[in-house]
Amino acid sequence: MKIKPFGVEIWMNEFENHCEFNLAETCVASLTVEQLLEMSGKNANVLDDLMPMKLTYGAIEGSDRLRDAICTLYQHQRRDNIVVTHGAIGANALVHETLVEPGDHVISVRPTYQQHYSIPESYGATVDILQLRPENGFLPDLNEFAALIRPETKLVAINNPNNPTGALMDAGYLEKFIEIARSSQAYILCDEVYRGTAQDGDGFSPAIADLYERGISVAGMSKTFSLAGLRLGWIAAGPEIREAVSIHRDYNTISVGMLDDYFAALALESKARILERSHQITRGNLQILDDWVKREPAISYIKPKAGTTALLKYDFDMPSREFCIALLKETGVMFTPGSVLHMEGWLRVGYANSPEILRNGLAKVSGFLRQLNDQGIPAARVEMQVTT
Repeated sequence: MKIKPFGVEIWMNEFENHCEFNLAETCVASLTVEQLLEMSGKNANVLDDLMPMKLTYGAIEGSDRLRDAICTLYQHQRRDNIVVTHGAIGANALVHETLVEPGDHVISVRPTYQQHYSIPESYGATVDILQLRPENGFLPDLNEFAALIRPETKLVAINNPNNPTGALMDAGYLEKFIEIARSSQAYILCDEVYRGTAQDGDGFSPAIADLYERGISVAGMSKTFSLAGLRLGWIAAGPEIREAVSIHRDYNTISVGMLDDYFAALALESKARILERSHQITRGNLQILDDWVKREPAISYIKPKAGTTALLKYDFDMPSREFCIALLKETGVMFTPGSVLHMEGWLRVGYANSPEILRNGLAKVSGFLRQLNDQGIPAARVEMQVTT
């Protein structure tokens, strides 16, 4: 099996340990173990739980405690609908491995996490891209989707809230999307790893597994819950998918770590305090980013409705990778070039780090933009470029 290089992960691996202001980060600012224990009220007695713990494989499917805690994030899921995985990245890979075969027809939105189009393509599927466009607020065009769907379409992959745009399909929009998929009985895999970060209300958009009988929700502890170091995710789906996925899971997972399981359950049982912190960061920081964009004539964007990232359009005629490398060398600020997301002419900014890092980093970017302008770098010749 041959697969295309994973653009965004290669970029992060190459540069993220060499920057001063990481504005490519996609997680809500990570929690320390101390903060997690304080939020959960476990400071004094956590060792009472950990010291007698025998480090076996643990519960193969994930502990009942953890799966019950995961179910509290959904309206209609129960313990037996949950498959615990090595991160959301492992959950996505398992779903594609389970469902996609050579010759299948798959539809994936783009931009999105590259797993959702490169993995099925590597399995020999025909993958049609449903391009997300700024003129639609980066929401899928329902007419374009209807034109792509076929009677034999096997799987549709979406990302809600979307990475990198921060676009959000609400319940009404999702219902329309589902009706189109239902016409061919296609599965919908919805990567919901940023679910819980909406800019209003409780932060939670509807989950596809709660709305659609062939819906598959994937999520994890990394983004909204600030615990990427646990490397813990899950799949929420009906019995047919759960059983099929579990067969494949036996070959590459066995179980997640017992300590990961323990701390993830602890966090989800304390989710109110963690979510309060996450909302304070994402909502406050988006205002910082929005104010900055309004002050910068060479930068524009579609303001995110959720998530931790935004796509910035820059008004200079230079490749995005060249822009980002020059920015990093000059200022210590790390962005992600749109080229690794098939969105040349754009930049991805992660705005959920600490407010101080965001403010100071954006100030550095402002100086860099002035420098480009003073050097006479020409304005971009096109309004938007989308690499297909």
